[in-house]
Amino acid sequence: MIASMLRAGAVLALPFLAAGSAQAFELKAPPKIAFIYATTVKDGGWNEAIDQGREALADELHTKIAVAENIPEDATSLRNAIDLYVKRGYNIIVGTTYGYSEAMAEAAKAYPDVAFFNASGVNNSDNMESFYARTYQAWYLAGMAAGDMSKTGKVGILAGFPVGVVNWDLNGFARGVQAAKPDAQTIAVFTNSWWDPVKEGQVAEAILDQGADELATNLSAASALNAAEKRPAGAIGYQLDMSAAAPKQIITSVVFHWDKYLVPRIKEVIAGTWKPEPYGWFEGLSSGVVGLAPWGPNVPESTKEKVAAAEKQIIDGDLKVYAGPVLRQDGTEVVPAGKVLPEEDLWTMDYFVKGVIGTMPKTQ
Repeated sequence: MIASMLRAGAVLALPFLAAGSAQAFELKAPPKIAFIYATTVKDGGWNEAIDQGREALADELHTKIAVAENIPEDATSLRNAIDLYVKRGYNIIVGTTYGYSEAMAEAAKAYPDVAFFNASGVNNSDNMESFYARTYQAWYLAGMAAGDMSKTGKVGILAGFPVGVVNWDLNGFARGVQAAKPDAQTIAVFTNSWWDPVKEGQVAEAILDQGADELATNLSAASALNAAEKRPAGAIGYQLDMSAAAPKQIITSVVFHWDKYLVPRIKEVIAGTWKPEPYGWFEGLSSGVVGLAPWGPNVPESTKEKVAAAEKQIIDGDLKVYAGPVLRQDGTEVVPAGKVLPEEDLWTMDYFVKGVIGTMPKTQ
């Protein structure tokens, strides 16, 4: 997923607060666009989902978009790539990982006539905008489906590191499970890696051995879905439609549609109407940037109807995933009834909600 967000035990910082410009950004030359990736584009998950957005953008604008792969998340490597692109006349540059945040912010200062975007970043300025999605909304819906379909009352999910944007996915999933089946439990396990197909397969087997009959992955590899297909158990993928990895057992996947953000936003840059969001761009189901893949063959119509109703409520603002009461794993209250978890507390979420079986590592 977010290739080098923070190491184990860290918490994603609140997006950098920058003063917004009252004046729209204007390009000084015809648009030339470049995307920079920390690893290979065809990773089966995070990068590939963003690259599908890039391809849609290229088709929409009828233009070629430059791509740089395997640019490490260190300031020197990224800055060298950016400097080279700027020298060649590129004036819209899109980064694709949290690890680029600081170096891209410095480049934005050095090149005020270049528009910068960064997926999962935390820095914003008059010519730079970071963007991410309210993934916990879609994970809540996936959890509802898993909970509704579970016969054992136990479902599972595996993830990489305990950072804020991962924890809100796991907890959103668990709250969705409980919305469908109040007494159901969610087994959550961190692999302490963003990409380790062998370990992910082993963790998946261990979760299934604990009685989970529905299994979700918050990672890019298909190992967990392969394990669910063999068991058999219901399977939920992430980032892309992972149905090919579990064609018989797939329930759905939580997927990104980054074209819903990239196409209109970069068109604004070209039109001279773009004003970067001072706190970054952060939207959910209503934007279409995040959602669910088509349902699998075993999902009952009744489950689909329940999830569709909840999705409409979320989009309409009538259902808040973290509306109180929200209780920690040990039963202590985080959000009382009638209140909603404050926005800034999403980013620093460092606990499991009640109903989750698993250990949340202490922050370092």
